Amino acid sequence: MALKVELKPGERFILGDSIITNDDQRTRLFIEGDAPILREKDILRLDDADTPCKKIYLMLQMMYLSPDPVQHHDLYFSLVNEVLEAAPSTREMIENINNKILTGELYKALKETRKLIEYERELLANVKTA
Repeated sequence: MALKVELKPGERFILGDSIITNDDQRTRLFIEGDAPILREKDILRLDDADTPCKKIYLMLQMMYLSPDPVQHHDLYFSLVNEVLEAAPSTREMIENINNKILTGELYKALKETRKLIEYERELLANVKTA
């Protein structure tokens, strides 16, 4: 079954190790195969990884797009340990993300990490107002 991707004018996505940019018209693509795909809205740029949880997302993104995700594990787990030390309340979310990684569901791990980033945003907002 093909994955259907609808792109807005000028929207970009990553297919494998290639960046594809849509022209000036809405486009619908049907993609078959196992190459990793990330839509522009799911891509985090290095410059935007400005918090510990966003750095975890960036590492997961690199794992998802890599032919050898294991090469990113050391840095990923180092970041996770830093977050757990600073905010033990993230443990359940991080365990959920780690379970997705262990079962090879890296895209679902990315989605779960968005929840972690939102939780981090809430924690940081509470620190600033306290």
